[in-house]
Amino acid sequence: MTHRSETDITARPYTFSELMVAAAAREIRDGEVVFVGMRLPMLAFLVARRTHSPRAVGLFENGIIRETPSTQLLYTMGDPPNIFEATQCGQMLEVMGLLQQGRVNVGFLGAAEIDRFGNLNTTWGHRNKEMQRLPGSGGACDIAGLARRTVVLLAHDRGRLVDRVGHITSPGFGTGGNWRRSHGLPPASGPSAVITTLGVLRFGHDGEAFLSSVHPGVSVEEVLANTGWTLRVADELIETKPPTDAELDVMRELDPHHFWTR
Repeated sequence: MTHRSETDITARPYTFSELMVAAAAREIRDGEVVFVGMRLPMLAFLVARRTHSPRAVGLFENGIIRETPSTQLLYTMGDPPNIFEATQCGQMLEVMGLLQQGRVNVGFLGAAEIDRFGNLNTTWGHRNKEMQRLPGSGGACDIAGLARRTVVLLAHDRGRLVDRVGHITSPGFGTGGNWRRSHGLPPASGPSAVITTLGVLRFGHDGEAFLSSVHPGVSVEEVLANTGWTLRVADELIETKPPTDAELDVMRELDPHHFWTR
């Protein structure tokens, strides 16, 4: 879907996927160590490096570490452009070791389901009205448990944003409160943002999600109608900032055929 901000009729058109990529890129601060993940986060890391976070370091689950971004679009983390001129091409154990040492600032995750406390399910889900086995955790549980903060990207509908996930593959804030500390996870960690096709959710001190911003052209009512629990709304709700010209330029240079951002 192509969109533009209702408040700025001169803005360049963009897709909601491009908006999600830009929002994800802004979660990366300069100099941070980033567990990049697959699909949209791979493009978000490149956008961040080329715009506001030139010193961010990317970790990939297959053992690749990059201090300079790939100059080509990545379809998988093992693509030759991701290997070429990488800082290190090691093993999964080495990048997972950085997680265990507490050296990863932010990790990006996807999910089949997420609940009000940021717990993720990628193990079991309903497909065609039947319970089916999904791909599972991979390294997502490690990232969710040990990264200083995590950012989740997914489509926004009631079937995926649920009150309670049917299976916790990757922990968020559990049942809220001091759940992470009581289960031996670093207390200063956990999900910090959920970027969806409708808006951005963040988390309160009690560990429960709230609506922080809505995307341009999206109403609060639409977000609430597509959320499987009574979602709290921030007192100072904002509109998600559209992609800047610089962000769009990077995305369209790297992904001219909209493989990831159609």
